[in-house]
Amino acid sequence: MNKLNILYEDNHIIVVEKEPNILVQSDSTNDLDMVTLIKKYLKDKYNKPGNVYLGLVHRLDRPVGGVMLFAKTSKAASRLSEDFRLNKIKRTYVALVHGKVKESDTLVDYLIKDEKTNTSRIFKDGKEAILEYKLLNYKDNFSLIEVNLKTGRHHQIRVQLSNIGNPIYGDQRYGKDKIGIQIHLYSVELEFIHPVTKQKMKFNNYPDWYYKYIK
Repeated sequence: MNKLNILYEDNHIIVVEKEPNILVQSDSTNDLDMVTLIKKYLKDKYNKPGNVYLGLVHRLDRPVGGVMLFAKTSKAASRLSEDFRLNKIKRTYVALVHGKVKESDTLVDYLIKDEKTNTSRIFKDGKEAILEYKLLNYKDNFSLIEVNLKTGRHHQIRVQLSNIGNPIYGDQRYGKDKIGIQIHLYSVELEFIHPVTKQKMKFNNYPDWYYKYIK
């Protein structure tokens, strides 16, 4: 990834497309991550000395790509983090899953995260996980669905869809596909109120595979 795909930027926020398989934040692997990339971009663009502030207000799993929102000031970061916590920000995904699903459904489960294995599973004493989905198209024994995430649990979409017998195509952790297939889950749209101007904002971006299965 040599160049950031910036969907929007002002003095308070920056909206970008995260490519699949790039970390959101650095970890022990020292692999490329979005926070470092964006900080470098801001430092170079504005010729800023010293450290550059960038607020991380939500996350995407490493293999998942799509629209991401970052804050450029601490005030914006605080307000956006609270909006995410209160589910005031609408997060829409598309996923390609194995088999045929209902025309639409709401999934409510309780998830617990295993810190040792970095996985989540359904557990009666876990945290509530809610998502809504609707079927966009059914083709070649795959269902293309739109997912509206109501809570932000670890690996939530992947676990909940696998639990109903429709794992995401390419999900090696919760599905049945061989290594080498890219997970077909993408954050396609964010809709939110600007933390400073209070203007309603909406940004979207779709992966190439979406167009193959929507036809």
